Amino acid sequence: MTIFKHEMKQNSKTLIIWTLAVGLLSFVCLLLFSEMKTSMGELDEMFASMGDFTKAFGMDQMSMGTLTGFYGIECGNILGLGGSFLAALLAVNMLSKEEGNRTAEFLLAHPISRVRVITEKLIAIATQLAIFNIVFFVFTFLGIIILGEKVTWGDFVTYQLANYILQLEIVGICYGISAFIRKGSLGIGLGIAAMFYFLNIVANISENAKVAKYITPFSYTEASEIFATGKIDTQYLVIGIILGVIGVVVAYIQYSKKDIMA
Repeated sequence: MTIFKHEMKQNSKTLIIWTLAVGLLSFVCLLLFSEMKTSMGELDEMFASMGDFTKAFGMDQMSMGTLTGFYGIECGNILGLGGSFLAALLAVNMLSKEEGNRTAEFLLAHPISRVRVITEKLIAIATQLAIFNIVFFVFTFLGIIILGEKVTWGDFVTYQLANYILQLEIVGICYGISAFIRKGSLGIGLGIAAMFYFLNIVANISENAKVAKYITPFSYTEASEIFATGKIDTQYLVIGIILGVIGVVVAYIQYSKKDIMA
C-alpha cells in the first residue's frame, strides 16, 4: 500500500484545512439556531412568499423554526458544496498529476501494475472523504449537544451517508476524466460539482426540468426528503451509483492502455 500511504500524506494538508474549514463553518452556523429560532416564524412567512426561491432549497417542505429544517437548509448546503468540491478536487488530478508533475517515469519504473496504481489512489480518495465526513458529523454532534435539542440521530446519520455517496459518485466521474487528461485541471472538477448543484436547484424550481434529478447526485441528498422519511430516495441513488461505477471502469480501461508521458 505504498501508493496509498503516499497519497494520504501528500493530501494531508489539503484534507485537514478543508475539513476544519467546512466543519467549523457548519458548527458555527448550527450554534446560531439558538439565537435565531425565536424569529424563525417570521422568516418562514417571508420565505413562503418568495415563490421559486423556497422550492430551490426545499424551504417549502421544511421549517426554519425546527433544528432539522435549519440544519438541512443551512448546514446541508455547506456540507453538500464543501464535500462535492473536495471530492472533485481530489479525484480530477489523481491520475493526471503524475504526467503534469513529471513523476510518471519514477512511479511506473517500479514493479507496480497500473491497476494497482489506480486502485490504491482510489482507496486513498475514499478514505480521505470518509475522514472528512466523520469529522463533519462530530462537529454536528457537538453542536446539537450544546444546543440541547432532541433529534432523531438516525436521520442525521442517513443524511451524512447520502452525502458521502454523493461525493463518491463525483469521485467516480472525475476519476474517469482524470485518466484522459495529461495535466490536472481543477476547473473541470469544480465545474462538474457546481453544475450538479445548480441542476438540482433548477429541477426543484421547474417541473419541466425534473428529468435533471436523474443526472445530479444532489437529488438523493435532499434534506427535506431524508429528514421526513429517514430514507434515501433509491431511484436516484441507484442511477448515481451506476454513473460513479461507470466513471471508475472508464478510468481503469483508459489508464491501463494510456501512453503516459514521463
